[in-house]
Amino acid sequence: MHSYDYLLILAFLVLLLAPAPWLGRFYYRVMEGERTWLSPVLGPVERACYRISGVDPKTEQSWQQYMWALLAFNLAGFVVLFAMLMLQGVLPLNPQQLPGMEWSLAFNTAMSFVTNTNWQAYSGEASLSYLSQMVGLTVQNFVSAATGLAVLVALCRGISRRSSQSLGNFWADMTRATLYGLLPISIVLAVF
Repeated sequence: MHSYDYLLILAFLVLLLAPAPWLGRFYYRVMEGERTWLSPVLGPVERACYRISGVDPKTEQSWQQYMWALLAFNLAGFVVLFAMLMLQGVLPLNPQQLPGMEWSLAFNTAMSFVTNTNWQAYSGEASLSYLSQMVGLTVQNFVSAATGLAVLVALCRGISRRSSQSLGNFWADMTRATLYGLLPISIVLAVF
């Protein structure tokens, strides 16, 4: 390796590790429901999400309640995406008049996007309508990542709260992971 390669690796590590303490404190405060510098902008959106869905973010869940909420959310996402892929031929935003996916391919695709593996056994532009890509796959890209973050936070709480019977609130963790984590990062990366 040349000196340029070492410099590139060093720059990558600095860019990766330098913001870690700041981001760690920020995400801790976000996931605990504390006020952050994004709260004036995203706080009203977060509260509106809770109000619309009927979720009380202060109500903690046991590990069983957390698990069932996670499984119900992922099952609902799977069913909706599977149906969307199967029925895309009759749904709007399909100017190429692409037919619905064959059931096994739709099952495979829906399962892979719900589990955040995003394994694709098809050509996206030649097999999927705009609606399937925008509303189906893109939404699952976000919520499957938010589900993973929620599980990570629940695991950390379970380790740090040795005697507690609760792990937090799955719905609040999902909302916060999406609003304060995934959306700002994607906006910044899209702009820059």
